[in-house]
Amino acid sequence: MELETPSTFRDRPINIDESGQRKWIYARQPHGKWYTRRTIVAWLAITFLVFAPFIKISGNPLMLFDIANRKFSIFGQVIWAQDSFLLAMIMAVTVVFIVLFTVVYGRLWCGWACPQTLFLEMVFRRIEYLFDGNYRNFRRKQKITFRIIILRFAKHIVFLITSVLITNIFLNWFIGPERLYEIIKQPIKENYLGFIFMFGISLFYYWIYAFFREQVCTMICPYGRMQGVLLDSRSIAVIYDFKRGEPRGSKNTGDCINCQQCIAVCPTGIDIKNGSQLECINCTACIDECNSVMEKINKPQNLIRFDSVSGIESGKRSILNMRTYAYSAVLFVLIIAMAITISNRKPIETTILRVPGSIYQQVDSVTFSNLYIIKIINKTQSDKELRIKILNPESGKSQLTTGQSTLKSQGVLESILIVNLNRQVLTGKSTVVELGIFEGETLLEVYSTNFLGPMN
Repeated sequence: MELETPSTFRDRPINIDESGQRKWIYARQPHGKWYTRRTIVAWLAITFLVFAPFIKISGNPLMLFDIANRKFSIFGQVIWAQDSFLLAMIMAVTVVFIVLFTVVYGRLWCGWACPQTLFLEMVFRRIEYLFDGNYRNFRRKQKITFRIIILRFAKHIVFLITSVLITNIFLNWFIGPERLYEIIKQPIKENYLGFIFMFGISLFYYWIYAFFREQVCTMICPYGRMQGVLLDSRSIAVIYDFKRGEPRGSKNTGDCINCQQCIAVCPTGIDIKNGSQLECINCTACIDECNSVMEKINKPQNLIRFDSVSGIESGKRSILNMRTYAYSAVLFVLIIAMAITISNRKPIETTILRVPGSIYQQVDSVTFSNLYIIKIINKTQSDKELRIKILNPESGKSQLTTGQSTLKSQGVLESILIVNLNRQVLTGKSTVVELGIFEGETLLEVYSTNFLGPMN
């Protein structure tokens, strides 16, 4: 007995054909108020990406993720790797914010602020329009001429140059503009590994934006798949008013004349009239194009608009529900906790570890010493004159082998610390020692460690 196969909307991404081959998407450039708004937002975001590492707040970059030195500057606030609790809290706030934002506003991030979309739609796509024209598929059908070959070659040269610039923009976020400028000034032979790395990343960006393109959103990025879990009937998204538009066609009663112009401008090639789909990035191109068509046929605009399924069905749009309240409450608590944690951070961070493989040394008949590696990080914006004093036992003495006492702003002090204790204060094989880090007479931090001594 044969089982009837149920009909489905589709079982593959829109840019893949039945044989599994790539279908290239050639979206026409949209025009309208939403495209203008998105262009303004996009160039503000790109400006932020370009200039954020250059802007200084109290001497610190606005944004810098110095992974090599485990130092992060977020809106001018320097966070070290030792602030693991604070970093975890920032990540938690970010995740909750993404969830909340998606529940309420859908994939607005994807179409309006994601770097992939910003550079593809506002930079590379516009370069393509410049060389290939504002087309949809016709260029592929044209006879290949010498002029077309030259234009395509020039386009890809500009693509490659733009990819190199984008790579350097993001390098600024990880090594800082000063360090990048030093590397650029050096001959390539003195820093050939860095040059190879930079050029390799540039080639990767070139491949992404010239060839892989929208497949990043439809095949790789997990965010599109998350929306199936996060979105509900009240989530705001770019949506087709099926109650007003159906049935489609010029001779039917619905406002949609089935002109397919919304598909022509879609950067992922979907038909928004089929409802919420994985590939939709809420870029609003279809809204502008549909509004243009509605204006030409003398029908009301916003057949496609920002709305929710619930809003379309009921005629009332509301983003307030219990899930929104719950996510907002959690987000608010996390932000307050993060602000309190940042404000109560210690001005310095001290780590004291025993020198690997070392045991106690007998200085004289009554004195023993231990060697430690000490590392102090100054998290403040001012230099500090530090001294280390043994608080307990009080008779103990300490000495830095480097003799250094000045710790620069945002600087690190690393040295060998020698601690001497009298035999009389030793409590056995291991004795707890408390060391105080002072600035003048102000105690900044107390650190406890173990002091090894003889058994008797």
